[in-house]
Amino acid sequence: MKAGIVGLPNVGKSTLFNCLSNAKAQSANFPFCTIEPNIGVVSVPDARLEKLEELVNPERVLPATVEIVDIAGLVKGASKGEGLGNQFLGNIRETDAILHVLRCFDDDNIIHVDGSIDPIRDKETIDMELQLKDLETVDKKLEKVKRAARTGNKEAQKEEAVLLAIKSGLEAGVSVRAIKFDSESRAEFVTPLQFITDKPVMYVCNVDEDAASTGNEYVEKVKAAVAGENAEVIFLAVGTEADITELETYDERKMFLEDLGLEEPGSAKLIRGAYKLLALETYFTAGVKEVRAWTIPVGATAPQAAGVIHTDFEKGFIRAEVISYADYVNYGSEAKVKEAGKMKVEGKEYVVKDGDVMHFRFNV
Repeated sequence: MKAGIVGLPNVGKSTLFNCLSNAKAQSANFPFCTIEPNIGVVSVPDARLEKLEELVNPERVLPATVEIVDIAGLVKGASKGEGLGNQFLGNIRETDAILHVLRCFDDDNIIHVDGSIDPIRDKETIDMELQLKDLETVDKKLEKVKRAARTGNKEAQKEEAVLLAIKSGLEAGVSVRAIKFDSESRAEFVTPLQFITDKPVMYVCNVDEDAASTGNEYVEKVKAAVAGENAEVIFLAVGTEADITELETYDERKMFLEDLGLEEPGSAKLIRGAYKLLALETYFTAGVKEVRAWTIPVGATAPQAAGVIHTDFEKGFIRAEVISYADYVNYGSEAKVKEAGKMKVEGKEYVVKDGDVMHFRFNV
C-alpha cells in the first residue's frame, strides 16, 4: 500500500518528500529508506509505541511503515502525453492514495508555472487531467458493455447505467470518488476499473512559516472547494519542515517547534494522515526481544493479522491472546493484565482493533 505525492511543478512536492526522507532527524524511531529514487518507506509516528517501549524496555523497537512515492510534476495536457504525462499517469495509477500538494503561499522568488498563486485553479488543473484519463477508461468499457446491454442482458444494463453516471460526472468535472453509488454497484462496477479519481485523496496545503500553526486564507478556500469531495485537508510549511530536519538535537527541534506554536512537525501529521487514508491500522507485539507495530488493513481478522508476521501463522492459526492498549498501559505489564483477568482469548472470527497488543498461537 503506497501513497503518491502529486502536484504542479514548484509547489513543494520534492521538498516535502525530502523532508520525509530526513524524518529520522525528528524522532529516534523514524527510519526511512529509499527503494528507488522516488519511493521511500517512512515510519509512522505513534506515541503508543513509545509508551510500550517505556514499559517493556525491549532490545529493539520497530514502527509501522508506509510507502510514499514522489511523482513527477504534472502539466496541462498530461492526459494527452504532454511533459511527463504518460509516466505521471502510470505512476499515479499504481498508488493506492493521493497526497495532492497545493501551493498556498506567496513568494516572488519562486515562480509559479501559471504565473500567479491560486490553489483552486491548480487543483482543478490536475483534477481535469486525471478526469480526462478516467474518461478514456470509462469510454472503452462502455463500448463493450453497451453491446451486451442491447441484447437484453440485465447485468450489462445495470453496469451501463453506472458507467453512464460516471461519464456524465467526469464530463461535468466531478471526480469518481464524489459520485454517489450504492455499495453493491461501487464494489461490482466501479472499484474493479481502478479509476484514478476514485482513489482517496488528501490535499496538502503548503503554507509559509507565519501560517504553519494556523493556516491562511488559501487553506480556507481549499477546504471550501473540496467540502463535497470526501477528502482530507491538512496544511504545513514545507520549507520550515526542511529547516527542522537540519537541526542536530531533539531540544533544538523542540524549541523551534515551540516558537512556531507547534507540538510536532507537520510531516508527522501528514504521515499519520497517509496511513489513515490508506485504510490501515496498527496492532502491536510486545516482548523483551522486540516491541513492534504491525500494519494491517482496517477490518482484518486475527488470522490475517497473524499472516503479516508470517504466512505460517495464518495457515496454522489456533487462537490469539489479546490485550487492549489501554489495559496494557493501565496495568503496566502483560503479567499484571493476566492477573487482572483482562487478557482475552480470541478465535478466527475476531476483528483486530487498532492498538491491540497480540500474541498468536499456531500449529503448522
